[in-house]
Amino acid sequence: MMENIHQWLVVALFVICSLITTVKSDVSNHKYKSGDAVPLYANKVGPFQNPSETYRYFDLPFCLPDDLKEKKEALGEVLNGDRLVSAPYKLDFLVDKDSESICSKKLSKQDVGKFRKAISKDYYFQMYFDDLPLWGFIGKYDTKEQKYYLFKHLQFEVLYNKNHVIEVNVQTDPTALVDITQDKEVNVDFMYTVRWKETNIPFKKRMDKYSQNSSLPHHLEIHWFSIINSCVTVLLLTGFLATILMRVLKNDFVKYAHDEETAEDQEETGWKYIHGDVFRYPQHKSLFAAALGSGTQLFALTIFIFILALVGVFYPYNRGALFTALVVIYALTSGIAGYTASSFYCQLEGTNWVRNLILTGGLFCGPLFITFCFLNTVAISYSATAALPFGTIVIIGLIWGLVTSPLLVLGGIAGKNSKAEFQAPCRTTKYPREIPPLPWYRGTLPQMAMAGFLPFSAIYIELYYIFASVWGHRIYTIYSILFIVFIILVIVTAFITIALTYFQLAAEDHEWWWRSFLCGGSTGLFIYGYCLYYYYGRSDMTGFMQTSFFFGYMACICYAFFLMLGTIGFRAALFFVRHIYRSIKCE
Repeated sequence: MMENIHQWLVVALFVICSLITTVKSDVSNHKYKSGDAVPLYANKVGPFQNPSETYRYFDLPFCLPDDLKEKKEALGEVLNGDRLVSAPYKLDFLVDKDSESICSKKLSKQDVGKFRKAISKDYYFQMYFDDLPLWGFIGKYDTKEQKYYLFKHLQFEVLYNKNHVIEVNVQTDPTALVDITQDKEVNVDFMYTVRWKETNIPFKKRMDKYSQNSSLPHHLEIHWFSIINSCVTVLLLTGFLATILMRVLKNDFVKYAHDEETAEDQEETGWKYIHGDVFRYPQHKSLFAAALGSGTQLFALTIFIFILALVGVFYPYNRGALFTALVVIYALTSGIAGYTASSFYCQLEGTNWVRNLILTGGLFCGPLFITFCFLNTVAISYSATAALPFGTIVIIGLIWGLVTSPLLVLGGIAGKNSKAEFQAPCRTTKYPREIPPLPWYRGTLPQMAMAGFLPFSAIYIELYYIFASVWGHRIYTIYSILFIVFIILVIVTAFITIALTYFQLAAEDHEWWWRSFLCGGSTGLFIYGYCLYYYYGRSDMTGFMQTSFFFGYMACICYAFFLMLGTIGFRAALFFVRHIYRSIKCE
């Protein structure tokens, strides 16, 4: 069974890579001859500080091209909010142009108002030239004169190497401005200039410039130093606690062995005293098994994403590759969730495995679907590009119905038929022991706070760079650092859960199953707390749409972390509990 699963995962990885790497330009080889038309697409416009609030380029009254065509986009590109259409600028290969006119347009009062509103919100535009991104601002606000100016002349500079486009930049002519401060009709002559320059940069390195800001020597040095400093601190604390825990455990083993030799009828204390209850199945075991299944799937999803990132699939501006990967991998790994949940549920002597499977399928997808419906409605009301077209929603529904659900069911059937038994070193008594009164700091919430703080302290430095990339305009490319941080997060989460589980059992509290899951997953709550700090303290995002998108989708991401790290915490605690009770004589 395991060999088949491994083979299936390898095949799935090849399928994912092939799907993602098909996101290419119209001209597949990117080679041109002099005078050839190089594809230029206008993508979107929006407030610079609100990355989720973007609109179609021609929602503003720019000059329309003679043949307006929409570019066919992959699933990930649509999810990313890209809506590429043909631009009115003609940038033919190696053909210079000087103050070429696009059109002479009479802007109505309504058009002037649209541009003025856009400039007041610091709107930028984005285009793609031969799959290379370029940005520019629509206009500027002069604070001294308190006037709004629209840029009417764009200057393109294109670098080429033989028959390849290597780099493209766009600037605005500071002398070609149109005053749109007043509500009146304005005549505007939109123009552009094109300059071609030769460069020695090879074609395969043309994307390097977009990742330079994140990998400049001084930035990289500060980044590594911060990560190493954080990791060393966390590992020292972890090692210190591990040493104490190992010593305490060693003393416990010696004490219990001595008690068995000297006085068979001596009253037991500590964690040995509850050996008849420690493997008693938890309440709501169907929900517990479903949470483990979903967490295991999300962990597998994360590992696959890291593999693709480390092999270079997510290079800068490989449009929509990450979103495509997330959708496809999540669909293909749903069998892992079904198998894990159903197998564990049957080990806990559950009978209604069909209901457990339905619960597993909806535990993460349900909240995500509800959040998506709300946020997509908000995007539709704003007429933003974040609103998914009906066709894309149908495609995602088909993926869920034809791939995710069948694999979930197949995994559930395989798990049900695995006939695995729960491995418990001690027999469980018929009636549970009463848990003694415990101080407040041994309660679930204080324990979760303690459990989440240490893992969060290992990743909080890296969180800023990730947030600045996802919810800003920085580019994240140093996936090796992120992978190291993730490994440390997993290790620290596992250890802190083990430590707190030991202290809980030593206090003769045998209800550790759900506690270990909640403590392991509590880092997700800390990450959501960091979201509040980042939004109000480190970003300039504003508006209802951006706020709802940020906190809505971050809630789903933090919930995914909660399930994934909760699963890791429980698995580590289960391994530890089995080990210590196997090491003593319980009968």
